[in-house]
Amino acid sequence: MIRRLSTFVLTVVALVSVVNVVGQAQQPLMTRHTRDEVASRVAPLVGHLSATQNMRIVLVLPLRNQQELDTLLRDLYDPSSAAYRKFLTVEQFTEKFGPAREDYETVKSFARANGLQVRAGSRNRMILQVSGSVANVEKALHVSMGLYQHPTESRTFFAPDREPTPDLSVRLWHVGGLDNYSIPKPMFERRNGNDADVIGEATTGSCPSKSFCGSDMRAAYYGGTALTGAGQSLGLLEYFGTDLDDVTTYYRNAGQTNNVPITLLSTDGVSTSCLASAGCDDTEQTLDITQALGMAPGMSSLVVYVGDANTVDDAAIFNAMATANPLNAQLSSSWSWRPADPTVDEPYFQEFAAQGQNLFQASGDSGKWTAGAFVWPADDGLLVSVGGTSLKTASAGGPWASETAWSSGGGGISTNGIAIPSWQVTTAAGCSKCSQTLRNGPDVSANSDYSFYVCADQTSCTANSYGGTSFAAPMWAGFLALVNQQAVANGQPTLGFINPAVYDIGLGADYNTDFHDTTSGSNGFSATVGFDLATGWGSPTGQALIDALAGTSTGTFTVSAAPKAVKIAQGGTGLSKVTTTVSGGFNSAISLSASGQGTGVKVTFNPSTIAAPGSGHAGMQIRVAPTATTGLRKITITATGGGVTQTTTVNIGITK
Repeated sequence: MIRRLSTFVLTVVALVSVVNVVGQAQQPLMTRHTRDEVASRVAPLVGHLSATQNMRIVLVLPLRNQQELDTLLRDLYDPSSAAYRKFLTVEQFTEKFGPAREDYETVKSFARANGLQVRAGSRNRMILQVSGSVANVEKALHVSMGLYQHPTESRTFFAPDREPTPDLSVRLWHVGGLDNYSIPKPMFERRNGNDADVIGEATTGSCPSKSFCGSDMRAAYYGGTALTGAGQSLGLLEYFGTDLDDVTTYYRNAGQTNNVPITLLSTDGVSTSCLASAGCDDTEQTLDITQALGMAPGMSSLVVYVGDANTVDDAAIFNAMATANPLNAQLSSSWSWRPADPTVDEPYFQEFAAQGQNLFQASGDSGKWTAGAFVWPADDGLLVSVGGTSLKTASAGGPWASETAWSSGGGGISTNGIAIPSWQVTTAAGCSKCSQTLRNGPDVSANSDYSFYVCADQTSCTANSYGGTSFAAPMWAGFLALVNQQAVANGQPTLGFINPAVYDIGLGADYNTDFHDTTSGSNGFSATVGFDLATGWGSPTGQALIDALAGTSTGTFTVSAAPKAVKIAQGGTGLSKVTTTVSGGFNSAISLSASGQGTGVKVTFNPSTIAAPGSGHAGMQIRVAPTATTGLRKITITATGGGVTQTTTVNIGITK
């Protein structure tokens, strides 16, 4: 009797479980997957994927506690909040907002039960990469994987004929990799070198043919030496691998050296290699690397996150960026695509913001944003959209001279229906062309004109024929590395998502000190005084914007030299020692320079920069040429760091 009762109870439990699963079955996911072109038959069906063909897809789970997360994101970027910039670790984010562990295990079991092999999981339990035959994918998701004629491109694409409805007790957010309707496009342009509008575009660059190097952007938009991005790491989104020999060739031809370790990381099993001999083009990948490193040549690392544009969508790349160890505080993307549903990436962007990461996105190279153009994700509200300008510098490798809006720079009103973010409302109210209800872009800008030097196949490097907002986005990411270096040196956290602070600066009294306000030129929208839809707030002015974003040191330092007087014979060498002493909580690197030594005298410091917190010593070597005029000279030593400048002097007596 007891055994029969036990059997009865187990049977009831099993039936209830079946009912619960059936009750959850065939419900659409939380994001849309069906392409409008498929549903409307604008893209005609021409066949089906082979049932035995292997597919690699990504099962994405939704975040939990969304209302609490929204509140946290507001408080993290509110200077009056106790939570201001108290960013979460990956583990903390996962515990508070990531999918429950049991739900994640349920999805794993579902995949295996449907003949799908688990390829990779994730620290935040948001994505599960799986693979299997088309037949098994169709059975698991209740779809038919058709081949369709692309309506605007000479190719076919695969896509599901309906929304996925898996038999799962756990509702999914998205399934990545179900279509290749929109293959990501790099945001750079190449013009024929004989085009009249290309020749002579850059006349003051320090790379071959006077084209611009990445280091020229550092000279134009930063202009200092103390900040190099030390201690910071930067991540690049790329849809193909790269050949690092191209980076080596670039630096050799530019007469420079790269000292930042570069890591190539496959996020979905795709190869990280891209060889010209195999027909692969790594132009975008190489220029992203050299632009980021040109601005921040002293970073601790640069990570290239590589994904496969043809098989798995951006879920694997963005999630890898959100779960890296350590995290990259600055991220950059120079690729654009057209998702079936623009909300699909929001969970990753929310995690970036919660963890203190900032993604810069190239705004595009087709001018004014229009329906059907490659805009996404530049109009999302949780990233910094970077537009384009045409820059002139005062000299080769010299400072900023003037800037106009680049005619092809992307910008305008969101084409994906993204609501205007709270931090943009006041700005939009004072912008006659801006939307008051939808996201406006770009936020900031930088040089994108056909003026850059690019090496992408090791041998035939080209000058002045490449441009695009692809050059501006990684440059801004490198600039943020400088800002975050100073913030950390000042004992502050890194900045995280910078748009709330950027828009406050734009509306403040020091706007024209912190930004180059571009007021001429057009991308379909005219550049105007203040914020506009061609260049946003404009480009960075260097240390002034860094100080506005990161703050200056709360303390100070002194500098001294001993001996204060040195006698040196013509053709000889003298020595002194420079000492810096910090106080009041000063915490920054201090750079050293000399002036007043005159002809025939060379001064060097070892090291030339005293590392944070700033207390230390540097050897000062004074070399006197045999032809130097005898007599007394006063050398001024200038020490600069954390917004503070101090000087001391050393007198030298030159004898025969």
